[in-house]
Amino acid sequence: MDTREFTGEWDYNTLPSNIWIGQGCYLERQESFQPFCSQQNPGLVLGKGVQVYTWSAFSVEPAGRLIVGHDSVLVGAVFWCAESITVGRRVLISYNVTIADSDFHPRDPDLRRLDAIAISPAGDPKQRPPLVAKPVVIGDDVQIGIGAIILKGVQIGAGARIGAGSVVTSNVPAGAFVTGNPARVTSLLEVS
Repeated sequence: MDTREFTGEWDYNTLPSNIWIGQGCYLERQESFQPFCSQQNPGLVLGKGVQVYTWSAFSVEPAGRLIVGHDSVLVGAVFWCAESITVGRRVLISYNVTIADSDFHPRDPDLRRLDAIAISPAGDPKQRPPLVAKPVVIGDDVQIGIGAIILKGVQIGAGARIGAGSVVTSNVPAGAFVTGNPARVTSLLEVS
């Protein structure tokens, strides 16, 4: 086994040219970028000093663009981006957090069946029903706990805290602490 796979010492220049990496970034594993297939330029922006640790994954679809602000830390975050996810500065995203701007399948049962057939090995992907995507925006200084899920169309205000295992289906005010499924505001923090 090549230990560079786990130490961040691999050649970042091997990434696609539409992935923009800021100065001082640490990217632990090249495998985090395997599901990346954006055709946007840029398709992924990691600001200065961003730290990306094991199990993080950037699944960005051809029309997708993902931006992560300066000095953010991703410790096993999984991004599912069809169109747009924006993460602010100094954001901490913990293990097994999923952030998705789309359901990646229709919610209507009949359309979902057609979608499953279209993407099957014998199907025709051109016959897929259109997906619904809504941007996810995460403000500066947000902290997201282990196993939380942030769903499409959600905006999280600056300084908010998302409790472990929370499922965030609606907007979170700045400085709020939210927990639960679906997540609800349990307290407001002081935001400086």
